[in-house]
Amino acid sequence: MSKINSFFDPKSVALVGASNRPGAIGNIVLENLIIGKDKRKVYPINPKYETLLDLKCYPNLTSLPEVPELVIITINAENVPAIVETCAEIGTKAITIISAGFKEAGKAGNERLDKIMEICRNNGIRLMGPNCLGSMRPCSDFSGSFARKITKSGNIAFLSQSGALGAAVLDWAISREIGFSAFVSVGSMMDVDFGALIDYFGDDPETKSIIIYMETIGNTLESVKNFMSAARGFARSKPIIVIKPGKFQESIQAAKSHTGALVGDDAYYDAVFNRAGVVRVDEVSDLFSCAAILDSTKLPKEQNVAIITNAGGPAVLATDALIAKDGKLSVISPETEKALNEVLPTFWSKSNPIDILGDADAERYTKAIEIALKDPAINGIVVIYTPQGAANATDVAKGIVKISKKSTKPILTTMMGSKEVAGARQLFYANKVPTYEFPEEAMTSYLYMYKYARNLESLYQIPEDIPFDTGIAKNHLKTIINNAVHKGETLLSEEDSKKFLNTYRIGVSFPFFARDVELAVATADSVGYPIVMKIQSPDISHKSDVGGVALNIKTPQQLQQAYTDMMETVKKKAPKAKIEGVTVQKMVGKYDYELIIGSKKDATLGPVIIFGQGGIEAEY
Repeated sequence: MSKINSFFDPKSVALVGASNRPGAIGNIVLENLIIGKDKRKVYPINPKYETLLDLKCYPNLTSLPEVPELVIITINAENVPAIVETCAEIGTKAITIISAGFKEAGKAGNERLDKIMEICRNNGIRLMGPNCLGSMRPCSDFSGSFARKITKSGNIAFLSQSGALGAAVLDWAISREIGFSAFVSVGSMMDVDFGALIDYFGDDPETKSIIIYMETIGNTLESVKNFMSAARGFARSKPIIVIKPGKFQESIQAAKSHTGALVGDDAYYDAVFNRAGVVRVDEVSDLFSCAAILDSTKLPKEQNVAIITNAGGPAVLATDALIAKDGKLSVISPETEKALNEVLPTFWSKSNPIDILGDADAERYTKAIEIALKDPAINGIVVIYTPQGAANATDVAKGIVKISKKSTKPILTTMMGSKEVAGARQLFYANKVPTYEFPEEAMTSYLYMYKYARNLESLYQIPEDIPFDTGIAKNHLKTIINNAVHKGETLLSEEDSKKFLNTYRIGVSFPFFARDVELAVATADSVGYPIVMKIQSPDISHKSDVGGVALNIKTPQQLQQAYTDMMETVKKKAPKAKIEGVTVQKMVGKYDYELIIGSKKDATLGPVIIFGQGGIEAEY
């Protein structure tokens, strides 16, 4: 961890490529570095200058009066390996390479990168980047970054794989007075990765939550394991919120072209995040809204919620947003309805959303919220206020703050309007009551709270050991696979697949192979009708797509006709497929589920288990 700390609070830092040219990367980084010059030594490196920004400039690293704890490199990629070699010679243990021109630059770039990584590995040097913005630590007055603005100190650690997006988000956050414990642009992430940074900020007392813009978890299976281990270790104490693009093929290609990152199958990443206790959000603004609410101990146990409002329209919008994201409206109990009848006007909605009408004052809001919180079916409340009638926004807010401090259930608020609700919003901010401008935002945040709570529960799930000697099964599988490979096949037959499952004591409906229709009829007579007949071919995986499945065959005559029809259809739809015959098996009369289970080796995440709806709906 001490080497990681060198990227955030170094005692000395050298900048290779320092410049006096306004707008140049070497100039921007140097301007940022001198902000903390009272806390650390700053050494500009450039043989063209004697001084830069009132600092003595040195021609090279070997001319420095001491070994810099951190070296930041901004020069052309072609010259970077030589500088890294010099860092190794003088004993520097931390390097940030801001320069681009490596993984994303083809063969030459990869060769440069391989050389750099070899030097770093052999000399125990930690590397951030390349192709990154650098790092920033406001509480240490340190910015080794070419982001133009220094953020104020706060309790959010922001890690970004995109430098440009990171800079834009910093600018957006600064305009909203959002502070950071650190900002890190990881770039190509060849060494210092998300796992290492989560480990660092997980132990950092200045950091309360970690937000991440991620295009890929890492470059190796080892980095994926590091991420999982670090995230699972700290997710209970510090929320980790991720936004990850790459849901579609076009965005996957865009990510690959700009960082050289390989973006894996999106569903696999969802599984990783869920099991690691990480919350994945859809929009950049959600990163910050979640960071503000997920460190709360008040998390909903279910995704249902009650809406209390003084206006029907916003409640409808809130309901739409809730249902669209798989949330649910709580069904209020008869006892709750009776209690509400006693404090609300006759014409209140009598259901959820609980419309307390436009003339509601602060007292009516307070009583409705207190009653709703007592209902076991209500796991949380979203309060909507519109400026109308007798209710003063600040008075409503005071009542909600008082209730929220005592409640074990989350209360989120939507104060619609501008000047009339400004005081109420400030009151909520000061007392850490989540508040939003629009009801859709509140609903989105509520469901993220539920998702976080659910993911945390999964961290405590430990699979039970199944007492079973797998040695015999493994050897059996090897024999089956070797036989298939010997025959030049890449797909196991249904018969071989089920033999393998049966070896692991997984019950199967066993298929009997028949080379022709006569043998198929004889087999069906032996098995007993009704039966299922499937095409047998090493070249066909989705049998139903080519007409290769016939169900519920009840007589020999039906079987003969089905066989003839199947052969004609399959040969027409898969003319190049090798047809070996058919399989015959007993028809299962009734089943509760039709499932698929399989495995795949993902290029980024390694072995992945696939489980879901099977049959003709399966696309695997």
